[in-house]
Amino acid sequence: MSELDMLVVNGLDVSDLTEEYIQFHNIGGVDVWHKSMGGLRSFADVHNFVDKHPDKITVVRNVREMYQAKEQGRLGLLLGWQTANPISTGRGGDNDWWGEPIKTNLRGYYELGLRIVGIAYQIANIFGGGAIDGHMGLSRAGKALVEEVHKLGMILDVGGHTGDQTSFDAIRMSAGLPVICSHGGARALADSPRNLSDEMIMAIANTGGVVGIPAINDFLVRGKEMAHMSETPWGTVDNFVKHVEHMKGLVGVDHIGLGPDFTWNMSGMRDRAIFGPETMDELPRRFVKGFENISELPNVVTTLQEREWSDQDIQKFMGGNWLRVYEQVWGS
Repeated sequence: MSELDMLVVNGLDVSDLTEEYIQFHNIGGVDVWHKSMGGLRSFADVHNFVDKHPDKITVVRNVREMYQAKEQGRLGLLLGWQTANPISTGRGGDNDWWGEPIKTNLRGYYELGLRIVGIAYQIANIFGGGAIDGHMGLSRAGKALVEEVHKLGMILDVGGHTGDQTSFDAIRMSAGLPVICSHGGARALADSPRNLSDEMIMAIANTGGVVGIPAINDFLVRGKEMAHMSETPWGTVDNFVKHVEHMKGLVGVDHIGLGPDFTWNMSGMRDRAIFGPETMDELPRRFVKGFENISELPNVVTTLQEREWSDQDIQKFMGGNWLRVYEQVWGS
């Protein structure tokens, strides 16, 4: 496989879009950045930034455009939502999920480049339950959302911030299509509702999907047994790789990828209020030593090599698996 054939994919990262952070991706050897988005203003901001820096970055909508960006020496920017809240307005608004037929702005966001859609972020919304509402299932509006996501040829992002029952319901509705979790650790290693149970990991893998592993210290190190501790022990790249290898042993190397969820240069994080102490104790958010931003990705590669991973398996984890799912859903 040539260097051009190999794409490295940052499977989820909410960091500020700046020239410096583009350079961080270049240092880390990354070709595609899946960036978490918000409402319409965030899309305008991204497209305005790209227009000002056309030699450095471009929005990509399919795998072919990802390869083109690499050929041109530009970072490919893939746009996704961690939650469908931007289209959650109720009856009579721009998005009416109870009408016949439904009304939704999702197609408009698709045309702006949105390709990945999560359901809920930590707490319940009109579509279903968040991570701390794991018992809640997919609502009527949520079922319509899942159908619309698949109809438009977008990728559904479950688990992690979306609650367990809602995620399982969405997976059952996605027969024949791969479903992902863009960023979630192994609950077996760090018992948090924000992480994925082995059952959830296997359910995603059974769709042909991929789980992205985050680098957030709390999600890799902190479990319920640490509830009495005032500070989470600061982990390292080894803690990150432990989660990677747990999932690899559970479902195989074809169903894992990078999902670091970095928040570089972001301020005013409100996660403690939303996440609750049961899922996050540290603010500001910390990442494991040695993998604290995307420029340090080579440290992960070195650790995998030290653990005698084959080059082929490393390539799958670093981007090949994400590309397989992207191509299956979007085509080439």
